[in-house]
Amino acid sequence: MIVYAECSFFIPMAASLKDKRSILRSMVKRTKNSYNVSIAEIEHQNLWQRATFAIVAVASSKAPAEKEIERAIRLLESNPEWEMTEYNIDYY
Repeated sequence: MIVYAECSFFIPMAASLKDKRSILRSMVKRTKNSYNVSIAEIEHQNLWQRATFAIVAVASSKAPAEKEIERAIRLLESNPEWEMTEYNIDYY
């Protein structure tokens, strides 16, 4: 089972791409180190205050993959430097 999520964020404190990338780099690293998921920025790479991530988890059944995705999303949501604007989850 493959669980795929896209999460979009607004980063009000970012005043430059350097600020944005600093925030993103630390959160991507924390997410990869904490959970068994793959994560990458997929949209808005050149916009200062927006980011969209793709997060993927693979497991033998739906429940463990879905659990990893949900835990990763909660970690990303917990960052006070940004706010999640939307997310969706797909199953393959």
